[in-house]
Amino acid sequence: MIQNPPLSQVPGVALVPLTPEVAISAFGYLRAIQAGDTEAAAKFADAHPQMPSMLVNVAERIIVPVTALCGLDPDPCDDSFALEAVGRVLVATLRNWSMQAGPCTAEGIARAVIDFVAHILTDEDREDVSDALYELEVVGVGQALEAHPAPNGAHPPHHTTA
Repeated sequence: MIQNPPLSQVPGVALVPLTPEVAISAFGYLRAIQAGDTEAAAKFADAHPQMPSMLVNVAERIIVPVTALCGLDPDPCDDSFALEAVGRVLVATLRNWSMQAGPCTAEGIARAVIDFVAHILTDEDREDVSDALYELEVVGVGQALEAHPAPNGAHPPHHTTA
């Protein structure tokens, strides 16, 4: 999997951290769609009518670090700037789509994120898309738990997998 800096280290990207519940549900939905488990995906979507916007928030956390000019390349070229612009346009398009078309866009947004992961973040010879999604989920849920620790004595959210 491509190693990228966390969003907190990407210049110009200020995002409100996801809650653990949002991270778990959005990644659960993504993995259910990727696995073809329409029943599990429907349960996640029914439990969260705001699933399209949740998916866009997750998409932004996946796409922007991969496409951003984050100072790693000491001599960026025109292609570097184009890649960053494409990443931002993709996220903006997904966000606009989710706001204009509503809850019915969840599956399409999920498939766009899955395609991005499949074509950009996986090594065709060694890595499966489901493995990459799981790795992204672990990081995303971990960041959410760090940003929103459970109060003393409270149980952390239950991590459901599809």
